[in-house]
Amino acid sequence: MINRFFYKTFLQAALFTGCLFVLGCENSQRELDRITKKKQMVEEAKDVQSIFSQQGVLKAKLKAPIMLRYQGDTALVVFPKTLHVDFFDPSGKQESKLDALYGRYLENMNKVLLRDSVVVINVKGDTLKTPELWWDQNQRKFYTDSTVIIATKDKHLYGGKGLEAAQDISWYIIKQPTGVILVADSTMNGH
Repeated sequence: MINRFFYKTFLQAALFTGCLFVLGCENSQRELDRITKKKQMVEEAKDVQSIFSQQGVLKAKLKAPIMLRYQGDTALVVFPKTLHVDFFDPSGKQESKLDALYGRYLENMNKVLLRDSVVVINVKGDTLKTPELWWDQNQRKFYTDSTVIIATKDKHLYGGKGLEAAQDISWYIIKQPTGVILVADSTMNGH
């Protein structure tokens, strides 16, 4: 009798709980998606100064007002409000500097995407301007498929689309050149 009472009570409780479970599951698909969506961890740093090095050799120093580091399947670092980078040769001497309004560092590839008003100036005073530029940290070079302008210290202006260059702009290849112009002194002062 006790066993039968216990079994009957247990069955009623299970049935009642099952009904509550079914009635309680009235979330919309949108709500379920929101609840189960993967959350990406974001770290934020302000007034950042970072050093890029490989095997103890200084490659670059970076300064940025804001840095966001996203933790996900791959680590991603974003500089949404300008960045300045000083590049160094293997002996530790500065060889060029770069300014951009936006940067994205792909840690697993050791590459940086730079966008919006990208300007690179080497120690000789040669200047590269482009709307978008990649920096390959391992190969110590820049490349892009965007339009480029290079103003040299000897007053030549080179333009075109697409570029591959050393990070010190000691050599460069413009993939689709549009021409070379010799520029007067007054024009060059404004770059």
